[in-house]
Amino acid sequence: MADLRDEPLVLGIETSCDETGVGIVRGTTLLADAVASSVDEHARFGGVVPEVASRAHLEAMVPTIQRALKDAGVAASDLDGIAVTAGPGLAGALLVGVSAAKAYAYALGKPLYGVNHLASHICVDQLEHGALPEPTMALLVSGGHSSLLLSTDITADVRPLGATIDDAAGEAFDKIARVLNLGFPGGPVIDRYAREGDPEAIAFPRGLTGPRDPAYDFSFSGLKTAVARWIEAKRAAGEDVPVRDVSASFQEAVVDVLTRKAVRACKDEGVDHLMIGGGVAANTRLRALAQERCERAGIRLRVPRPKLCTDNGAMVAALGAEMVARNRRPSDLGLSADSSLPVTEPHVPGAHAHTHDHDHVHEVSKDNLYS
Repeated sequence: MADLRDEPLVLGIETSCDETGVGIVRGTTLLADAVASSVDEHARFGGVVPEVASRAHLEAMVPTIQRALKDAGVAASDLDGIAVTAGPGLAGALLVGVSAAKAYAYALGKPLYGVNHLASHICVDQLEHGALPEPTMALLVSGGHSSLLLSTDITADVRPLGATIDDAAGEAFDKIARVLNLGFPGGPVIDRYAREGDPEAIAFPRGLTGPRDPAYDFSFSGLKTAVARWIEAKRAAGEDVPVRDVSASFQEAVVDVLTRKAVRACKDEGVDHLMIGGGVAANTRLRALAQERCERAGIRLRVPRPKLCTDNGAMVAALGAEMVARNRRPSDLGLSADSSLPVTEPHVPGAHAHTHDHDHVHEVSKDNLYS
């Protein structure tokens, strides 16, 4: 059995949206998962404000990294690499994380790995359920993404099968919560109300489920509009809106489509398991229905615990550790944030530098900083 200390020790930084996440992993073992959230600062606006998020990341970055190192019981000099979300996400927010990661890598003489946010959401499951099967079928659902992805190698090969063509599932939850005056973010509060409601009370539409519709793409804009109009009609008639039944019926329409298409993709691709990640994967009804349908189809379901589903540094560190373990080429120190980085690029390797060149650059930097 390999000594745990032989596995790569990697720090991961995640700043794609409103969470400043710093995680530290050794191989597939989670040592620290520190998060500073600015969600309360966005709540009064009813959504994430990019400039507010960027400023919050700047303020939280160094204290959060220090907290993660302390929680893990390691020194920065012990690290084997620094991983950071290079995209996709909010451009300004990403830049804060990428700049911090480059500074730490430069000062410490450690390799830098710019990784993909979506691939990280898949890789985080290794921290809970062990090595990912290859291939892996993943359903990623969050405020910005609803995607079906097939990966044969999480560090190099992620293929999109389908994605949302308009609103992502998480966006729809936020917008319906706003119409119901339930606040922001909408996912957790709708989940809570839905538990006491009837999911069959109102027949809301299931988008893109017709015989001629794309098999794996998602659309929640029509559902969002239908729910909003139903609520407006009730209010116009002077009737009370049954918040619990609306929440349950809306939620059922979302998770019904998500799970149905995910199971279909597994069957069509001959994959006997399904991984679900992203913030909406914390939804209790999504988990329950996915489990029910996967069991019926003979598919093994893998879903990380809720804290690992939302944006966090642990997922970035997990993918970074996999990069180190598989000897993937580090990123250049000229790494840039890419707000629309495609999922087909799990990481952004160095364009021309060899490992020796990186070491030389870092050695020079250490001389400059500490002499």
